[in-house]
Amino acid sequence: MRMLDLDHNQHTTQSNDANISSKKKHRLSATMKRTSEWVFSQEIPTDVTVIAGGTSFSLHKFPLVSKSGYIRKLVSESVDADLSIIKLPDIPGGADAFELAAKFFYGVNFEISTENIAMLRCAAEFLEMTEDYEAGNLIGRTEAYINEVALTSLAGAVFILHSCENLFPVAENVKLVNRCIDTIAFIACRDSQFAAPVEPKSEELCDSVSYNFPVSKPIVDWWAEDLTLLRIDLFQRVIVKMISRGFKKYALGPILMLYAQKSLRGLELFGKGRKKIDTKQQHEKRVVLEMMVGLLPREKNSMPVSFLSMLLRAAIFLDTTFACRLDLEKMMASQLGQAVIDDLLIPSYSLTGDTLFDVETIQRIMMNFFESRMELNRVGYDVDQFYVSHPSHEMETVTRLMESYLAEIASDHNLSVPRFLDFAELIPEQYRVTDDGMYRAIDIYLKAHPELSDMERKKICSLMDCQKLSREACAHAAQNDRLPVQTVVQVLYHEQQRLGEVVDGGLHESSPALDPPKTQETTEIHTIPDEDSISTLQRENEILKLELMKMKMRLKDVENSSFKIPGDHANPSVISRTMSIAEKPLPSRKSLLSSVSRKLGRFIRPEGNTPGLKGRVKAGKDRRHSIS
Repeated sequence: MRMLDLDHNQHTTQSNDANISSKKKHRLSATMKRTSEWVFSQEIPTDVTVIAGGTSFSLHKFPLVSKSGYIRKLVSESVDADLSIIKLPDIPGGADAFELAAKFFYGVNFEISTENIAMLRCAAEFLEMTEDYEAGNLIGRTEAYINEVALTSLAGAVFILHSCENLFPVAENVKLVNRCIDTIAFIACRDSQFAAPVEPKSEELCDSVSYNFPVSKPIVDWWAEDLTLLRIDLFQRVIVKMISRGFKKYALGPILMLYAQKSLRGLELFGKGRKKIDTKQQHEKRVVLEMMVGLLPREKNSMPVSFLSMLLRAAIFLDTTFACRLDLEKMMASQLGQAVIDDLLIPSYSLTGDTLFDVETIQRIMMNFFESRMELNRVGYDVDQFYVSHPSHEMETVTRLMESYLAEIASDHNLSVPRFLDFAELIPEQYRVTDDGMYRAIDIYLKAHPELSDMERKKICSLMDCQKLSREACAHAAQNDRLPVQTVVQVLYHEQQRLGEVVDGGLHESSPALDPPKTQETTEIHTIPDEDSISTLQRENEILKLELMKMKMRLKDVENSSFKIPGDHANPSVISRTMSIAEKPLPSRKSLLSSVSRKLGRFIRPEGNTPGLKGRVKAGKDRRHSIS
């Protein structure tokens, strides 16, 4: 019983001592507060000047040393016994933060709000205003407000994080930045439909990636707008934290687009030439763009092609790293089938005045696209979409897009022949249903470059296959004076062959005696054309004959210039042979074909070269009859 009583007495004594100590601290704190109020109210002359953030404050030492451990050390360690000036050049928040701290020193009431809590917390940490010097000191007060009020909403966390941009490294040391980032990521993922913890099935994921992901308006209007206030490094940390909490990468598109529109505002990306901007501003925007490209989701169709094109224009304009531009080019190449011509018309920002558009960049995008398609056809699946099929429709779409782009850049006077040829040769011939697009680009280029030599024009015309031109394109080419004569003859020859085959087929079907016995199924499939169709084809055939006769007249000039003897005396045999051809009456269809074949036989050799003329001939192309 004595031991128990002794223990009880000891416990009672310790608790009494603790109560007495707390009461003493409370009385001392109350005494200091009353003393500070008395000093402040009686207008006692100040004895110290504090210079904080370039502003001078005339104060009294006693209130300062009673609550600030930092100022107490400065006064106690000072060599000058009568220290009259205290300099605080590195205090976070500057003069505004110290003014609020000074009010707290003197017990003056002021309002703690979301606008001033960040700098007040960092200033209290800098001044070492802990509980060791006074109960309920400024650090405790600010921490209570942060935990109970400021970080309970996403808007408050974003505003405090934005305020911390100028409070480093103190804001980082007190873990205020990390707490704000954690709060933002937690609330964003909690309220977002793109942060569901359940993984979708492979089929559902394919569907969500194959099409544009749904951008719900609450996401853009609700908290994504707030994130645009943040500096790029803090914005990056927030995005990374959101992803680590389960936010889907492909859903970052609207957030990144909003941030890019705000941070890259003011760049002239659609004009000719590079507009000079401030060096500091250019550096800041370059850093923002390079960090944003690193945040872009790599899932296919997660970002619109137009947005990627805008970022690529900005990257070229701001002269970012080559790796940054290559990333954007690869992302554009993966979605090239969804692009339109305006997405590819990237101005050339070179100061050398080379070409109007950046052709080399589009060439790399094309090569990336075709390489990825070849690899995809080899393995049979897409790493982003599990198993997907890529029919030739996408290749045909991209081929037409490239032909349209070639036609757009063809009018540029600075576009050289080798560059035009190099780009045109990248367009795969097997996916060109017709060569009308290639012919249009060639015609525009020849019209914009009338100074080209015959050899250069033949090289350019060798890019198209005359057999794949439509009837309208053939009619236009037959009357195009910009094309070489050999190309026009080739067009007319193939068109005559095609019409002849159609007429032969119609006449053959109209003569049952010449046809072999047909089964019932064959009779049902093939229908005999009526007389109107045959007469229409015959009229078109006659028109084509007239065009051939006109071409014979043009060929006579070529023969006269090619077979002249020295001294400008023409060969009589050539002249007589030419005149005899011109005086002959209009031949029948079969004789016309044979005469055209004989005529072309003098110009076209088996190896595809014209006597006296050397041109660009591509080997290994089916059904191509190049005469250059």
